[in-house]
Amino acid sequence: MEFFNPHANYDFIGKKNIFIGLSVILVLGSLIAIFKPGLKFGIDFAGGTEVQIFFKDKIETSEVRKILADGGFKDTSVQHLGVEGSGEYLIRLEQSSGSAVSLSNEIANTFSKVKGEGSFEIKKIEMVGPRVGTDLKKRGAWALFYSLLGILIYVALRFDYRFAPGGVIALMHDSIIPLGVFALLGRKFDLTILAAILTIIGYSINDTIVLFDRIREIMRTHPGMDIVAIINKSINETMSRTILTSLTVFIALLAIYFFGGEVIHDFAFAMLIGVICGTYSTIFIASPIFLLLYYRSEKKKA
Repeated sequence: MEFFNPHANYDFIGKKNIFIGLSVILVLGSLIAIFKPGLKFGIDFAGGTEVQIFFKDKIETSEVRKILADGGFKDTSVQHLGVEGSGEYLIRLEQSSGSAVSLSNEIANTFSKVKGEGSFEIKKIEMVGPRVGTDLKKRGAWALFYSLLGILIYVALRFDYRFAPGGVIALMHDSIIPLGVFALLGRKFDLTILAAILTIIGYSINDTIVLFDRIREIMRTHPGMDIVAIINKSINETMSRTILTSLTVFIALLAIYFFGGEVIHDFAFAMLIGVICGTYSTIFIASPIFLLLYYRSEKKKA
């Protein structure tokens, strides 16, 4: 395959306007989706109750949902835990009023009427109030901000100021698009997905730094070489590494998505989107922005 040929000479920068336009459309669409219809926050951020329950006999997820709905518990999320047929479930409820004991009794009575007493065991119940959820939202937003700020400073110190903005804008691109997809699909955004976004940032900047390092190296060894040729050469020479790394991570995430169970399902889904965005943004977002800043700095020198 030619992509694995380090001597390939694809003109990536020549197509930059097309891909930047595509990214602008995707980011704007994602931002609109994030605000309307908006992110559907899980109980970590919106408040609610999480119940872990074990059934002695086999029971399907659909039956657990039906029993809860018939018992008056609306807007519930039911996830199967462990191996298939284990009978252990994680139930998330938007209800957060009252005490944990009273809510536990309500749930126990609901299942007892259908399955009979002694057919199940409530192993754990945790409640998150709206105030705690609001605090977690703020902390999550600050976590994203500080991670981007730290990366901006790191890249500026390791390379120079012309590299840093491109890297951070690419990371913002990689963070916003998965959030937009979650908003459009109505998937819940909780601490697990926030962890996925932070992981995407770490993965993406690693790929970007590899490319930036190659650009800097060629600039030093070929001082008279055209900057566009340098960037294209750098992308072509690191392409095989980028494809192999991304493909390996993507396959691992697919395995987690299909076989890892419902608890980690959304995390893997967010990461799959992030790996695609991270690979794409390194080439078509970070590199063109560096090129723009390079031209501006050279123009000031002239």
